[in-house]
Amino acid sequence: MTKEAPYKEIALRKQAERQSRIPRAWLLAALPPSATLDVRSIPRNCGILTAQEIHITEACDATALAQAIRQRKVTSEAVTIAFCKRAAIAQQVTNCLTEIFFQDAIATAKLLDEEYARTGIVRGPLHGVPMSLKDTFKVKGYDASIGIASLAKNPAKENSLLVDILLEQGAVLYCKTGIPQTLMALDSENHLFGRVMNPRNRLVTAGGSSGGEGALIGMRGSVLGVGTDVGGSIRVPAMCNGLYGIKPSARRVPYVGQQGTQKAGTSAVGLPASAGPLATSIRDCELFMEAISNASPWERDPHVYLGGLNKQGTVQEEPLIGIIRRDGVTEPHPPVNKVLDETAEALRRSGIDVIEIDAPAFKKCQSLTNKFFGVDGNNYVFDLLEATGEPLVGWLQGKLRRGTEMSLDKLVGFQAQKTELETEMLKIWREPITGRTVDAIILPVAPHPVAPIDRWSGVGYTSSFVLLDYPAGTLPVRDFQEADMDDELTGEPLNSWDKNNRELWNKPFDRSVYLNTKLSIQVIAPKLQERRLLQAMNLIDRALRGSNTQPKL
Repeated sequence: MTKEAPYKEIALRKQAERQSRIPRAWLLAALPPSATLDVRSIPRNCGILTAQEIHITEACDATALAQAIRQRKVTSEAVTIAFCKRAAIAQQVTNCLTEIFFQDAIATAKLLDEEYARTGIVRGPLHGVPMSLKDTFKVKGYDASIGIASLAKNPAKENSLLVDILLEQGAVLYCKTGIPQTLMALDSENHLFGRVMNPRNRLVTAGGSSGGEGALIGMRGSVLGVGTDVGGSIRVPAMCNGLYGIKPSARRVPYVGQQGTQKAGTSAVGLPASAGPLATSIRDCELFMEAISNASPWERDPHVYLGGLNKQGTVQEEPLIGIIRRDGVTEPHPPVNKVLDETAEALRRSGIDVIEIDAPAFKKCQSLTNKFFGVDGNNYVFDLLEATGEPLVGWLQGKLRRGTEMSLDKLVGFQAQKTELETEMLKIWREPITGRTVDAIILPVAPHPVAPIDRWSGVGYTSSFVLLDYPAGTLPVRDFQEADMDDELTGEPLNSWDKNNRELWNKPFDRSVYLNTKLSIQVIAPKLQERRLLQAMNLIDRALRGSNTQPKL
């Protein structure tokens, strides 16, 4: 009789442990039927949350909550309990959580309230605000298994540096969130925890690799979370769940002390990932970035650049926004082009100049980016998987395999090509006739709307800006509507990538799957100009929505 591979028993134990950490009173009486596609209303209607807890979790962003706590309108304990309860519900309908530490969080919130009552001083700008974390971050006493069985039951002995900084700034950490196996997919599924589902429409992906963060915040089980991005892993889940998400330039936010899928030091010779926020408002992204900058992380992480947001450039008094419509590899679907047009028109109505930008070098980025992935031959992650007999999930089968480590000569050659391409792409930041500075550029997050499960096509629109190290963000524009299904995508495919992309639009594909998903744009700024990016995104958001004030308690 064949013995079952160890990873299966580990997964059962791990899932049972996670379930045991949800209080009985927070369990749903019955899970929604499989036919239920939009589950966002369940927390509001299930009877577990009080009216005040519904208001706290739905009507306020993190900035408003921090202000309300400082003004003593609400306690951190009350806010934390509200989000723990809503996160528990979110887990039951989207499978978005990995590690749960609700009781620790409530105890921390009580201490913060007592400290504030005694001293009248808040710890920092995040004082009392609950925050969620991608599973890659280490929290002392809990696993950072990243969905791999051989890493389970191995509690972290210390926090990642960013975790320490968030705690010092007053944040209350209460859960960690789901990711794809190997962190190398844009749909979050693994054998240890299962698949994360999109709360807006469970027929489409929640994104990856920060998919659990996206789903949790999309359910309002969190208002501010931290993801990581080395190919689109913050920006894609933000798009999939109708959120704001920022990928800073590398080494702007501390990244040390995380659990990854490569040997330590590999990113220094390849493409380094970035940590950044997913949120329900632009100002919450800025709140996160300022909180990190105020902590002077360069004093504790030798890789973080000296300086913070206040030392960066800003948008001009008369802003100039550029548009790049395509990467030359995959042709955007009609609704993707339409929201670019709508955004440009909204900016022009607001008195902001918008120009079209031709970027022929953009076409070269995806190919070169792909060459940097798998610098170590993927051997480290395969060692982790094979230790418990764990196979690749379906989407990764045939796409990921063991290889040989990249030779020094080849790596040096790719780095030389990267420098040449970075230099060529600098031209996009100047208007060619007048020489006027372009403040920021809008373009697609992906060439298609939010894709069905396991069908995400091109990553060039996001991974290219990891190669170039530009700060980049996702900004939601509007819901996909029935009228968006009418237009056709004409012409012949540009290549095999574009052929796959067109199969997500052209008949016999059923475009109605995109209904109830969000159409978003991507915004980019020059390297290390996160303040400029945030200011530009705020300008664009206001142009699209008018005064973007948030309700207060």
